[in-house]
Amino acid sequence: MIIPEDERSGEPIKGERVLSHPDMIKASEWILSEKYEPPVRDFCIFVPCAKHKPYHLSPSHKIYDRIIFGILEPKEAHIVVFGTCGVTPRELDEEYPFMNYEFMLGRCDVVSVKDEFVRNESKKLARYLEKTRHNYRHRIAYCMGDFRKAMEKALTMTDIPVTIVPKWETMEACIQPDKPFKYGSLSRRPYLQDFSDALTSIKGVSKRTVGVTEESLNDTDWYLI
Repeated sequence: MIIPEDERSGEPIKGERVLSHPDMIKASEWILSEKYEPPVRDFCIFVPCAKHKPYHLSPSHKIYDRIIFGILEPKEAHIVVFGTCGVTPRELDEEYPFMNYEFMLGRCDVVSVKDEFVRNESKKLARYLEKTRHNYRHRIAYCMGDFRKAMEKALTMTDIPVTIVPKWETMEACIQPDKPFKYGSLSRRPYLQDFSDALTSIKGVSKRTVGVTEESLNDTDWYLI
């Protein structure tokens, strides 16, 4: 248990306040401190958090897992979720407060809130990368939007390399300027193909062709943080 029940704040974990809620900060610090011991794996895969909780049962994460574990063995990969939740190893996704907060960053259009998120999340990511410098051989981040901005900013704070996908050229080829989310969902086939290609390239195995399912075509979970 990260935060014992008698030590939890009585304040609801909802809305923009999630980003500075005392229990979210406390849980994040627990992970980034010496209290959490990350596993040693060949790959660390960073993926966005999701509205549906626990994350590993969300539609988007099930799609990511089909890509990841179609190429890697479970013992090779450590899945780390990032976003509104901070930096959360996915094996902790059923813990409080990660099961309990409610905030949709993808629907937030307040510039100051988004800027605060990128600024704070990038620092957390950089700390996690430094903390796990010797735990992983390879690191891949699958992300867009403010999550991608946070990861890119984190990489300016450390010399630890992270492969970020989808590729910019793929995103530009898929752009739909008239849509609220012009780059669409991370569950789109071209993006998933980039994800798959990054994994197979680093692992040194043949490329796989990513298929499209009814679930991925109708996925709306990706931006509901």
